[in-house]
Amino acid sequence: MATINIFRSYLKTPFLVLLVIEIFVLLLSVYTGSVLRFYPDHELVFQALQDLWLKAVIITVVTAMSMLATGLYQGQIREGMAGVLIRIMISFVASGILASLIFYLLPSLILGRGIMALAYFQAFFIIGTIRVIFFEVVDTSTFKKRILIYGAGRTASHIDSKLRRKADRRGFEIIGYLPIEKQDIVVKTEKLIDSPASLLGYARKNNIDEIVVAISDISYEISVDELVDCKLSGITVIDILTFFEREAGQIRIDIIDPGWLVTSDGFRQSRLQDAFKRAFDILASFIILSVAAPFLILTAIAILIEDGWRAPMFYSQIRIGKDGVPYKVYKFRSMRVDAEKQGEAVWATKTDSRVTRVGAFIRKTRLDEFPQIANVLNGTMSFVGPRPERPEFVEELKKEIPYYNERHLVKPGVTGWAQLLYPYGSSINDSYQKQLFDMYYVKNHSLFLDCLILLQTVEVVLFGKGAR
Repeated sequence: MATINIFRSYLKTPFLVLLVIEIFVLLLSVYTGSVLRFYPDHELVFQALQDLWLKAVIITVVTAMSMLATGLYQGQIREGMAGVLIRIMISFVASGILASLIFYLLPSLILGRGIMALAYFQAFFIIGTIRVIFFEVVDTSTFKKRILIYGAGRTASHIDSKLRRKADRRGFEIIGYLPIEKQDIVVKTEKLIDSPASLLGYARKNNIDEIVVAISDISYEISVDELVDCKLSGITVIDILTFFEREAGQIRIDIIDPGWLVTSDGFRQSRLQDAFKRAFDILASFIILSVAAPFLILTAIAILIEDGWRAPMFYSQIRIGKDGVPYKVYKFRSMRVDAEKQGEAVWATKTDSRVTRVGAFIRKTRLDEFPQIANVLNGTMSFVGPRPERPEFVEELKKEIPYYNERHLVKPGVTGWAQLLYPYGSSINDSYQKQLFDMYYVKNHSLFLDCLILLQTVEVVLFGKGAR
């Protein structure tokens, strides 16, 4: 499965092709819906098709964005077809509501309800059928890169232990592990291969597309001549850190080579980039506030009803921001007023008795995070970035987690890359796992990636991923 790097974001080519196909289906469905609605009256059909393109584009764009927001174009989507069809249905319902709102606000573009219903009905069944075929095909070896792992020690073992699910391996198939001389063999697999007379000859005979070099756990120089021969013969040769970055959206800080950090692309900072990100944050803040205002009012009322009119609606806490500067973060209060009466910082747990009934709901739906829009507007936070931690935890985590302080190179976010790909963290180990994703964001952050994360955060809210 080929991967395209767009603005330092790795996108799976088959899912991009799927997006293009489904966009074409959505456009065509609007036109065929218009024909079916007025057939066999040819005059009405002709009138319906006049100036239809803009209406069709609106429905197509809104539906495609809704499908993206529900995670339907994620390369590592793990649900079966039943889950995929439910997501498509939710996307179509959301698209219908948003498109109707747009047409209501722009009466000159209004599209009849009959045409819309027929268009969505057709598109649902066609796209559902395409998805069944797509997942049957994309998980076959035909569309996977054939990978040879150069090494079979501790470093190489991370591939089997961290990328073990079928969805994790949707883009590649491991043909074998090649042990290196004097390297302790740690990989437990039947795919260990004997050292060939010629690495290039073996690669050609077995149609190897890519060699992943996993040798950071050996303490001596190896001969690179054979790897150079493979590289010059058109076989891709990459290191294991780049492999994890591409396939898992992680920077593996447990096997990282400081030299790789120095020489690899990324970790860019510029005033122009910061200016664009700031403009994006302000625009997104006002858009989200205008849409979410009714829910925020209802949340505030619910908190007051449960805890009394004198109880505080909001909760503030000191967190660590960009460049390690502390700031005050705002949330709707989801715990009892006396949650930390002892004055000590405590990790939140899955069945935290301090959480109120309203608090449990607003945490699950992420409504408790919305007051952080005030932090976005005052510049202490961004919409997208690593989640901020409390000073007490930061000092502890800096001692336990390599490169933890690097997450403070960018502003903390209301949502982030780790929130999409890892459950809610409530321990040092969870923070360690989240740091793998946060390092990826710090290295590759861009306005394009921010837009993708913000859209896909809808999936987190809808399906309660990682909420606590």
